[in-house]
Formats: sequence, structure tokens, C-alpha cells
Amino acid sequence: MAKLIPRSDPTANLEPLCLQDARLLLENNYLPFEAGCAFNADGMCHVAASTYMPGVTGEMLDWWFGWIHNTDQYKLWHPRDHVFSDWEGPRGNTSLYIGGHHLVHEYIGGVMSKLKISFHSPANYFGPNFESDFKKYGYSTAICGRVGIWDDLNNTVTYTGHLIHLIKDEPDGCRMRSRFWLGDIDGITDPAVRASLTPPHLGLGLCKHATEEMSILASILPGLFEKHSRKAKL
Repeated sequence: MAKLIPRSDPTANLEPLCLQDARLLLENNYLPFEAGCAFNADGMCHVAASTYMPGVTGEMLDWWFGWIHNTDQYKLWHPRDHVFSDWEGPRGNTSLYIGGHHLVHEYIGGVMSKLKISFHSPANYFGPNFESDFKKYGYSTAICGRVGIWDDLNNTVTYTGHLIHLIKDEPDGCRMRSRFWLGDIDGITDPAVRASLTPPHLGLGLCKHATEEMSILASILPGLFEKHSRKAKL
């Protein structure tokens, strides 16, 4: 049975962050729990990863998540684990990807996952004043959304988690603080029940996968942005 950690102060100890406390990421450049996975007090499996991305900007990352639609593009990101990609919803809108849905098949922890990632505004996680708060704390953007198990035959989804990729500006690039919360299913609020729904392989597998794919992305994104972005075509 998953070990739940009593809620105390995630800024002072290794308590994994609860979803409703996501704003603490803005107010703390580093938290004690910056890498790994553990079950938080709400019963969600919290996964944390951090990737330093030299030469990469928040603008590039916003562009990337709006550009990556088909399988060939998706495989650039992780040639071994990424298998299939499609896109549902707005393309080329002013938000680039918010309101859209990334439909993917990928291996996480060696197990095939069919997922639907539905991108939301950072306001859902950081509040209505997130833009001014990002400027205050030195963040350029955040890629946020709901993650669900996707039945590709019937095109239905059961949402099970959340993701945030928070981008901190650095002098020669940026630092991506990736956070996932697994086990948030509508109608289920009991922490022990939530924890029981997260497969054993998923937490560590996702931590490893996210670290690998974002490291790969850091190595290819500046070149792709220069070649394919709208700015490159002006």
C-alpha cells in the first residue's frame, strides 16, 4: 500500500507538493522535493523532474507544444519511447496550444500508455494574475494541462492527472521544472483510494521518461525553432 505523507510544510521538508499548492513553485526557486516521486497527503503520486536547457527560451517551448502534432515530429522528442501522435482541437491559434489536445502512444516505465493531454491556461493552477506573478518571480511561461487515459478506438478519455512544465529564465537558457500529479479522477477524493489507482511502475517511470525527453528536447529545440518557426519565415 502506498505510503501517504501527512501534510505539513513542503518548503521546509521532503513532503511532495499537493496540487492546490502549485503556486509555491513560483515563490521558491528550489523546494526540498525537486526530483523523484512520492504520494502526497491527498493520495496523488507527485512526480518532480528538473531539466536545464541551455540556449532554450520560454518562447521556443510555447512554440514547440503548438507545433508538435504528427508522429514524425513526436519521435524527435524521444525516438525510443514515443510511438504515435495526433492532435485534436485548435491549431495555430494565438495561444498556440491552449484548448487543444495531444493524443499520444508512448512507453512510460516500459509500459505502453495511450494518453490524451488537454492543455489549459496557467491560470487554472497559478491564479488569474499568473502573468504578472511570472514576471515577478522570473518565469517566462508554463505548459499546463490535464492528462487522461485515452481509448483510441472509441475516442473517449478518463482524466487521471495533471502536468505543469514551469519555465524559469536563466542567463544562458532556461530551467524546466516539471511536475505531475497522478490519481486525480472525478468523483474520487479519498487519499487511500486515489493512491491505489496509480500503477506501481508509473511514478518512477514517468520521472525517468520526463528527464530523458526534456534533455533530448533541449538539444534539438533551438535548431528546430530557427528552421520552422514563424519568425524564421519572416
